Amino acid sequence: MIYTVTLNPSLDYIVKLNQFELGSLNRSSAESKFPGGKGINVSQVLKRVGVNSRALGFIGGFTGAYIEDFLKKNGIETDFVYVNEDTRINVKIKAEEETELNAKGPAILESDFTALKDKIQNLTENDILILAGSIPTSMPRNTYEDLAKICLERKVKWIVDAEEELLKSILMYKPFLIKPNHHELGDFFNVKIESGEQAIPYAKKLVGMGAENVIVSLAGKGAIFVNKDTTLKSNTPTGELKSSVGAGDSMVAGFIAKYELSGDYEEAFRYSVASGSATAFSLGLCTKDKVEEVLTQVKIVKIKGEQS
Repeated sequence: MIYTVTLNPSLDYIVKLNQFELGSLNRSSAESKFPGGKGINVSQVLKRVGVNSRALGFIGGFTGAYIEDFLKKNGIETDFVYVNEDTRINVKIKAEEETELNAKGPAILESDFTALKDKIQNLTENDILILAGSIPTSMPRNTYEDLAKICLERKVKWIVDAEEELLKSILMYKPFLIKPNHHELGDFFNVKIESGEQAIPYAKKLVGMGAENVIVSLAGKGAIFVNKDTTLKSNTPTGELKSSVGAGDSMVAGFIAKYELSGDYEEAFRYSVASGSATAFSLGLCTKDKVEEVLTQVKIVKIKGEQS
């Protein structure tokens, strides 16, 4: 089974207005709401491309109930830890400009975290765990490190998609995959990275530090894939950019979905790029049909002569 972990999920409330005036009464032209959180996004994309997963993390109150009900109605298994306070609501105001109001989220008690760790202790070497997103302010900064230790001890393949500050402390626990973008990779090594050629040696350093596989997304310049044996570069599919929200999560989901079926890194990378691009070309997360459409554009080149 593939498990996703979202430590600080949200109910995202989207409000559209023709015009937004600060300090005045504003009336919306449309509203929508849906679950937010990187791990939850991964579970949704996995389901859309035909792969099952189980969503873990913390939820509480009426907002948490809405998220769980939404996922179950869409065929996604859940096994959340229930906390005392309500899951946060993030408000996104879409007018001439976009304004976001992100809430702090509920307090996570030590007993809540213990309950989550107990669930992860039951995973085996046949499972995959995906850690994605931010850590609640009420939890210690070494939270991912604690979960990574369990995965290493249990021989569970685990993946992390998080900010560079969190990556530094957990590479020693040998993640199966990490997926920084070129800005995050540059911040990690305190350099500026603008191309795949510049990214490759630093991605290889991450492999040397413990990551088994590294995907670096390069926005409009494609992506690279690096492990100890292979270096690959993709082109950039063409299409109308509608939103970059969830594109990185879609890349993680696409890679794991195809790798689980084929065991082939190159095919998994190709599907990853198609999935991320398909979401970028969509209003919301990608569909399988959109991924398959974009997949025909993705070209992978093997970079020769690179030393691991």
